[in-house]
Amino acid sequence: MTLDFLLIALIVVATPGTGMIYTVAAGLTRGARASVVAAFGCTLGIVPHMIAAITGLAALLHTSALLFDAVKYAGVAYLLWMAWMTWHDRGSLSLTGKGPQRQSFLQVTVEAIVINLLNPKLSIFFFAFLPQFIATDAPDALPRMLEMSGVFMAMTFAVFAVYGLFAAAVRDHVLSRPQVMLWLRRTFAAAFVALGAKLALTER
Repeated sequence: MTLDFLLIALIVVATPGTGMIYTVAAGLTRGARASVVAAFGCTLGIVPHMIAAITGLAALLHTSALLFDAVKYAGVAYLLWMAWMTWHDRGSLSLTGKGPQRQSFLQVTVEAIVINLLNPKLSIFFFAFLPQFIATDAPDALPRMLEMSGVFMAMTFAVFAVYGLFAAAVRDHVLSRPQVMLWLRRTFAAAFVALGAKLALTER
């Protein structure tokens, strides 16, 4: 495990993206526990990309324009749906806290997984980034890839959880101000739209 890998992985994880925005939104709307649940869900969403990279499916995603676009636009559609639900204060990120708490946490987990699952750039990351630190013909290539993937996932969970818990810490100040709640709801909705637009413009 090199210092270069750890630094670059940390930068990738800490850079704001769909998972981080979702985790922060969960912290503000549902509280500390939901933010940790969201961070965990986003981390679980990395697993299919890791498996794809190990089995070679990421290479297919990288070379097949049709497959890449299918995953990409499914992600765009999901982000736009999230924007719609957030704008209208519905779903697991409702600022009014409607719905059973247990069901909301399940929704948070599923939505967080899907958000990262439908991000084709994660597969490209595992396909193009990790091989730079692992010789493909090395006898321990698979264990090392699993180890580095595990470190990346641990970083994702830890960093996202910190962001989410910080958001949860200021939650009471937000919920006591209706105008701030309205502004936040619209801001998160706009953020999902912007991230969807960015994903739509992403090239292989």
